[in-house]
Amino acid sequence: MAVSAEDLGTQDIKILLMKQAIPASVGILFMSVNILIDTIFVGQWIGSLAIAAVTVVLPITFFISSLGMAIGVGGGSVLSRALGGNNKEKALLTFANQIMMTFFMASLFVILGIFFSEEMLELFGAKGAIVAPATEFFFPIIFSVPFLALCMMGNNIIRAEGKAKFAMYAMIIPAFVNILLDIVFIKIMNLGMTGAALATSISYVMCFLFVLWFFMNKSELKLELRHFKFNFPIIKEITELSFVTFSRQGVISILSIILNHTLYTYGGEHSIAVYGIISRMLMFALFPVLGITQGFIPIAGYNFGAKNYDRVKESIQISIKYAALFAAVIFVFILFFAKPIVSVFTTDIKVIEETPNALRWVFAASPIIAIQLIGAAYFQAAGKAKKALFLTLSKQGFFLIPLVLILPNFFGIFGVWISFPIADVLSTVITGYFLKKEMNTKLNNTSDGSIL
Repeated sequence: MAVSAEDLGTQDIKILLMKQAIPASVGILFMSVNILIDTIFVGQWIGSLAIAAVTVVLPITFFISSLGMAIGVGGGSVLSRALGGNNKEKALLTFANQIMMTFFMASLFVILGIFFSEEMLELFGAKGAIVAPATEFFFPIIFSVPFLALCMMGNNIIRAEGKAKFAMYAMIIPAFVNILLDIVFIKIMNLGMTGAALATSISYVMCFLFVLWFFMNKSELKLELRHFKFNFPIIKEITELSFVTFSRQGVISILSIILNHTLYTYGGEHSIAVYGIISRMLMFALFPVLGITQGFIPIAGYNFGAKNYDRVKESIQISIKYAALFAAVIFVFILFFAKPIVSVFTTDIKVIEETPNALRWVFAASPIIAIQLIGAAYFQAAGKAKKALFLTLSKQGFFLIPLVLILPNFFGIFGVWISFPIADVLSTVITGYFLKKEMNTKLNNTSDGSIL
């Protein structure tokens, strides 16, 4: 399944996409299954309020750890180009600075989180009966966040080295550890939310230990003590390239805050639990679509750089067709099996009654999201950072957040759920416009430029 740079420019696009998308899909699948099963265990063994508590706390930890992801993505670009230019010393300095930046920034946010825990939990939506389980879950898990941040940073460097298999292992290991320890701590030892937090925290540490093992034994990047010095030109370069990734996560965090507060206002604690189930299903159900999107990027990027625009266009068309097909199948499955799916998560009758229709509405526009995802990914692959950032943030930042703030005033809790498909349609229309324009101009060598 290995792919060389030459293959990206010559091999059949369908075969290439399969080779690139399958490992990405497997990694996303294991990560989403981990979150999904974790939510099922918490909901079945502790209760629906526990799902609401996790829904409040995890966006905080992911926001802090996303610093590592952003530094990993930005620094990975610097590092890859340094290795490509045979500048091994710059690559090593970049890697060392990434480690220091990730550790210090994540640790700073953790310290702030500990001292301002009440304010932070309230900001992210911990109200009423959610406060107690959210606090119980928050404190054990906050101490493990620097490990998660370093894992997310390290995973991007592993990919930058071309070791995709080990990057996939780094996502699989914590999933198995978390699921196993959930059974031990929650079901057998009856530790409740503390047990759930401990299981998650230990899984982060195990991921970190695997990443550390990789860099000590398998990596080409062998750091020495002299590399661990702040290099401000490199830090500036990493920071500039990290901005898109961190901006995206920042918008997602703002959306989480607004959603949790709006859901509590119009539906109470159980509505946050409802969204907790839906958000887990969004990542799990769409894993093949997200995998195709990730697999598409290097194919489009290589051929765009080689000015092989016919292959770029072909990769766009095939990726959208395959992703749309998967998304349509997923929507049909959700449409008919929403209630059995929800029943797996909880025994709370109120949550079981409300979630199926909400789930159907949130997934209502999923058959067309392939255009939005692949379109935004194309502009990223082509190095058009401003358009990529605009289109990546369009759904959550420009449409979903305003809709969630406005529609519930007229439609109550239903306004929250219909905000999702409306945002999907609007962002898809915008992305489709830019993508079609690009295909009819920049990429229009021989064919008609149709998206599908």
